Amino acid sequence: MRVPEKGCVLCEATWGDYWEEVEGQRMFFCCDICAVEFKNMIREIKSRTGWKSIDEVKIEGDYRGRDCIALKGDKRYGFFVRFDSKGQVQDFNDRPVTEARFES
Repeated sequence: MRVPEKGCVLCEATWGDYWEEVEGQRMFFCCDICAVEFKNMIREIKSRTGWKSIDEVKIEGDYRGRDCIALKGDKRYGFFVRFDSKGQVQDFNDRPVTEARFES
C-alpha cells in the first residue's frame, strides 16, 4: 500500500514514534489512536467494496472528519469517515469521487 513518505499515515504528524504492521506492511503513526483509526478505516473499506487489498488511500481532513478516496487499480471509492475518541468508526458515508478535492 502506498503511504505518505513523511509523517503519520493517517494525520501526517511528524512527532511520535509508533510503528505497526498494517496489511503486511510496517507503517509509521504518530500515536496508537491513529493506528487504530487507520486499521478500522481499512477494514471498513474492504467490507464495503469487497476488495482484498487497497493500493492507496488519499486522506484530507482532521479529527472532525476525513474525506477520503481509496484506490485499487483503476477503481476508486470515495467516503467520509469520523472516529470516536478510542479510534472506532463513528460515521462512515459513501461520497462521490471528485479528484478536485485532492492533490496528486
